[in-house]
Amino acid sequence: MVGFIASRNGRWIRILAGTGMVLGGLGAGTPRGAMVALTGLVPLLSGALDLFLLGPLFGLPMRGSDLRRALGEPEDARLLDLAHDGGRSPYAPPSTLLH
Repeated sequence: MVGFIASRNGRWIRILAGTGMVLGGLGAGTPRGAMVALTGLVPLLSGALDLFLLGPLFGLPMRGSDLRRALGEPEDARLLDLAHDGGRSPYAPPSTLLH
């Protein structure tokens, strides 16, 4: 579970969930909504900054790259894969649907 949270997909889920909480809380326009919005900043920022805030609770590092190294997973978990090759090479041509 921790490996998924530190992965690219896990980071995107945290960012999207946090964004949803912030927007939903602000949209409510109530004090309770404001608390939800403030709480949503935690997953939003931790995903965007590649942090795992519960890491020390499990005896693991907080930084995402250090956490992935400790778990034996690939350290690079960029949010955007601009090379379209799964992170293999920055010079690879973009993949196509017609293979």
